[in-house]
Amino acid sequence: MSDEIRIKATARTEFGKGAARRIRRAHEIPAVMYGHGAAPVHITLPGHDTMMALKNANALLTIEIDGEDQLALAKDVQRDPIKPVIDHVDLVVVRRGEKVTVDVPVQVTGEAAPETVVQVENNTLQVEAEATRIPESFEVSIEGLTAGTQILAKDVTLPAGATLAADEELLIVNITQAISAEALDAELAEAEEEAGIEKDESEDAAAESGDETPAAEGDDKE
Repeated sequence: MSDEIRIKATARTEFGKGAARRIRRAHEIPAVMYGHGAAPVHITLPGHDTMMALKNANALLTIEIDGEDQLALAKDVQRDPIKPVIDHVDLVVVRRGEKVTVDVPVQVTGEAAPETVVQVENNTLQVEAEATRIPESFEVSIEGLTAGTQILAKDVTLPAGATLAADEELLIVNITQAISAEALDAELAEAEEEAGIEKDESEDAAAESGDETPAAEGDDKE
């Protein structure tokens, strides 16, 4: 379940790209906190502490502003496409006992039966849970499962207090039969035939024998 992480923020009065660049140069992060009908609050967050806190999905944050605490969840995190830094954070205000809808990571454990392929179709599952009791992840075991097995959203065990918000038939894990080398070669040959690709038998024979094209008359004379 979510552990509260305390972050001390400061109110922000400067806006625009220039102000945001100055904040980032100071190793801080511009952010906006909103929710429950209140006007958006523009704040600045400490860079390192915020990055560490947001490594965990659905981290519950206690934002301290001017001596007052406010619980919040990160709604949107904008990251630099090149540097390992956060450019901006949107925070949504939550209250104790309030239920929120979040995407929780799915962790697949175990080994499926031999000669199978495990495909994780969705690595998160959307659920509704109390803001202070959001599961860190859902564990899905595939131990010994055979080809043809499918694990749907409704098959995932949820902790007490959490209810499924996603479609019950959402496919989470699909286990299929592994294709043999012979079957793969046959499929490739069939695909080549359908595409009209034909091998030149004379070229194949020359490649196998290692023969080279005879030298033209006079090529070996000085």
